[in-house]
Amino acid sequence: MIYEVHRLTEPMTIDANWDKPFWQGIEPLTLGYHMGEMPAHLPKTQAKLLYDDEAIYVIFRVEDRYVRAVAERHQGLVCRDSCAEFFFAPGDDVSQGYFNLEMNCGGTMLYHFQVIPRKDQVHIKESDLARVVVAHTMPRTVEPEIAAPTTWVIEYRLPTDTLGDYHPNPVRPAPGVTWRANFFKCADATSHPHWLTWSFVDRPRPDFHVPEYFGTLRFK
Repeated sequence: MIYEVHRLTEPMTIDANWDKPFWQGIEPLTLGYHMGEMPAHLPKTQAKLLYDDEAIYVIFRVEDRYVRAVAERHQGLVCRDSCAEFFFAPGDDVSQGYFNLEMNCGGTMLYHFQVIPRKDQVHIKESDLARVVVAHTMPRTVEPEIAAPTTWVIEYRLPTDTLGDYHPNPVRPAPGVTWRANFFKCADATSHPHWLTWSFVDRPRPDFHVPEYFGTLRFK
């Protein structure tokens, strides 16, 4: 899978508005694959990306049901909630490590770096978490679960100058640069769990920590 990331040419407010002019005309990517058995609930999940000299901009839109968010603090198990995730290696070589930024519908995030999947994971520092500007359309806590059809959006600005504090050789986004990445949607501890992916992952059980199956982000 390949997704082309266009350059943002002026400042953008992070407000979780999927329809604002900055995102209009930007082609979304769609999470069209599932892991494990076919789930009873397959929420339509899309994402768009932009970049500038200082940051990556990410927005997810999920047409969901059975929405839940109970993680109380950052670096908690947000994957158990209604959650959208961005895994990325800042360059072409996934063997040098990758970041996983997981965010539930209420804007609570887990943000780690690792070289070997699930081994010696480095928690991104609180000071760097605080620099990720986040907007979300759902409350921070959603409990009890909302079974009715519910569309939610999360949007964030992810500074790129912090990546070198964790990754040995990050490549900053610029025209012609490529990164490896995948996008996921999960809801492990809801009444209708599911594990969706953008780039296909060939594993018999759900597992997002498989950088060898990452797709490609191509910066324009």
